[in-house]
Amino acid sequence: MRTMGPARPRSWCAKSRIGTHVVLPRPCTNAYLRAAFSHGNEDAVRISDMNWMQVEDYLRRDDRAVLPLGSTEQHSYLRLTVDCILPERVAADAAEPLEIPVFPVLPYGVTPYFREYPGSISLRVETHLRVVRDILDGMAHSGFRRILIVNGHGGNGAVQQFAQEWAADHAGCRVIFHNWWNAPRTWAKVQAIDPVGSHGSWMENFPWTRLPGVEVPAASRAMVDLARVRTLDPVALRAYLGDGNYGGRYQRSDEEMLALWAVAVEETRDLLTGSWGDPT
Repeated sequence: MRTMGPARPRSWCAKSRIGTHVVLPRPCTNAYLRAAFSHGNEDAVRISDMNWMQVEDYLRRDDRAVLPLGSTEQHSYLRLTVDCILPERVAADAAEPLEIPVFPVLPYGVTPYFREYPGSISLRVETHLRVVRDILDGMAHSGFRRILIVNGHGGNGAVQQFAQEWAADHAGCRVIFHNWWNAPRTWAKVQAIDPVGSHGSWMENFPWTRLPGVEVPAASRAMVDLARVRTLDPVALRAYLGDGNYGGRYQRSDEEMLALWAVAVEETRDLLTGSWGDPT
């Protein structure tokens, strides 16, 4: 996931318990978030923090760029934009030391099954692919030839096959599709920390995806039946899932989460510095 943030005192941001919930006090949580967001200089590589002249200058010496894909959907007690925050941040953290531009995350994906959770917005598969196509076309026209798509949402899987088709139709362009959360090394780290975890659980609960002052249950939740989940319509799915956590604890320690993030960032960065299909 990402380069480690600044070291913090052991006593900083200690958790407190109220009833069956773990509470992160608002002042403490905000202090930790400020520290977590202040590390590094990833803003310097975000397209949103560059002008066209800076991009043109970059393209004189390099042709790599990153396109994060996200989704706006329920994530239990976490932010609706978890799948937007994580791919854009892991991309920026990975790209920052390489000075490779990161485009703004595409904030909507394919998530029809969550439509009964207010705030969850889904695009049709065909719409999503057309938007991705137009974005890739625009990037190629600008001069980007090596594009890493960092995906943050499983429902966007159709883009993986489409990216191969698009690259085949654009001579000289190469596209790598990367599901950051279940890439081999990152997923191995998830399993080493806790093999019980899925959508809306601890494995998406980072300091930057939490909502200040929101309580999360302290107990672990049994894994849902994924085979059953795939057969349910949106109304039945909400009734079955309840708060939206697919299973596992709702939160683990910040130390564990930052260690997981470091693996994901390194794995993502290795794709940017790899061969891009050239013989080694």
